[in-house]
Amino acid sequence: MFRKAAVTTVSNGSYFQEQANGRLPSMDSGEPAQEGKVVLKKKVTLLRGISIIIGTIIGAGIFISPKGILKNTGSVGMSLIVWTVCGVLSLFGALCYAELGTCIRKSGGHYTYILEAFGPLPAFVRVWVELLVIRPAATAVISLAFGRYILEPFFMQCEIPELAIKLITAVGITLVMVLNSTSVSWSARIQIFLTFCKLVAILIIIVPGVIQLIKGETQHFKNAFAGNDASVMGLPLAFYSGMYAYSGWFYLNFVTEEVENPEKNIPLAICISMIIVTVGYVLTNVAYFTTISAGELLLSKAVAVTFAERLMGNFSLAVPVFVALSCFGSMNGGIFAVSRMFFVASREGHLPEILSMIHVRKHTPLPAVIVLHPLTMIMLFNGDLYSLLNFLSFARWLFIGLVVAGLIYLRYKRPDMPRPFKVPLFIPALFSFTCLFMVALSLYSDPVNTGIGFAITLTGVPAYYLFIVWDKKPKWFRKLLGK
Repeated sequence: MFRKAAVTTVSNGSYFQEQANGRLPSMDSGEPAQEGKVVLKKKVTLLRGISIIIGTIIGAGIFISPKGILKNTGSVGMSLIVWTVCGVLSLFGALCYAELGTCIRKSGGHYTYILEAFGPLPAFVRVWVELLVIRPAATAVISLAFGRYILEPFFMQCEIPELAIKLITAVGITLVMVLNSTSVSWSARIQIFLTFCKLVAILIIIVPGVIQLIKGETQHFKNAFAGNDASVMGLPLAFYSGMYAYSGWFYLNFVTEEVENPEKNIPLAICISMIIVTVGYVLTNVAYFTTISAGELLLSKAVAVTFAERLMGNFSLAVPVFVALSCFGSMNGGIFAVSRMFFVASREGHLPEILSMIHVRKHTPLPAVIVLHPLTMIMLFNGDLYSLLNFLSFARWLFIGLVVAGLIYLRYKRPDMPRPFKVPLFIPALFSFTCLFMVALSLYSDPVNTGIGFAITLTGVPAYYLFIVWDKKPKWFRKLLGK
């Protein structure tokens, strides 16, 4: 049923060349893979790449509660500026990943780039935290939003039972896992459809908002910068919320080996996607303020639903369905991409060997996909999900900042590395500083939760020496690891 994947190397990549030297040919060398080996096929076109990025960035947040930025900025005008600036900063980060994706043509995203720039220990810590906590908790949270909003039209007059939400959520998670285990093509096609649904949902909000502006409904934009003054701590926290809303632009880099013509399609997909998302986010927030005041937005539990109820009457019932489809798209895109990180980490010997197996007929990394299922179910029914995400949200930006700093380091360490796409040096410098500033801010503003998250992350260090470095493991322990 499964066969071991053909190991690929990175062009001029020092770490990977050492690991793969003398064993298997590079994916880019044109040499045939070893007999009996199978590889993931290049099925991610430009359109599919765009759908992966947009489909994972746009989740439930823009439809449910964009009030974090408004609360911390204190005014309508400043909140719109923050939405715009966060979009530009996210584009800068995405362009840095575009350079990395074209010069290091290997899947795995954060893990691969940290491994290439800084070596195995920090790369292992990154994948360790992602596998055990971050990805299962993040998947469970977005899945719960899917479960809640898919049931919303059936419980208009009463509260939705929590057990019903968790059961339908479990079905949704299982469906996504099965889809990604069965076919790369079908999961990509469904992602395109769901991305189309997300954009339709945003247009359903933007078009009536534009009509309201044409009618002269601009009262909420008068004195747009009047209101509560943003505190010294509030403005950085608003940027933190904004950057989180845009996060997801890095997921195409997780599947680099499956992208057709990556030198062209990765930068193009990233630029097109970020422009669409940034314009969509800003115009959606403008549309909200044509109908809802700043105070009403802060009180609303689901801004898009409130907006739709005021302008669309019975058609507002469609909004929860679109929000549910949006969440499903984020689930699908996230699992599709992150499973490749586990696949590559296993291929490099940092996770059990079975996770680098590929289904011999379906050409999907089935074990790397389904390993998330039991962990996500445990989180769903037993875990304190939001606390876990609060503990570890800083870890995401710490490692992303480390990746972009690694881009600068590689410019000097290996100046001769082929770089088909290259960004000006000030872009990675500014973006890595922004990430590290947000990490420092979280340590200052919430030292308890951030400290717990830091401690959880550090458990990856002894795990690295126990599972990877220790070479005198008992026989039963080696069998457990698939060695």
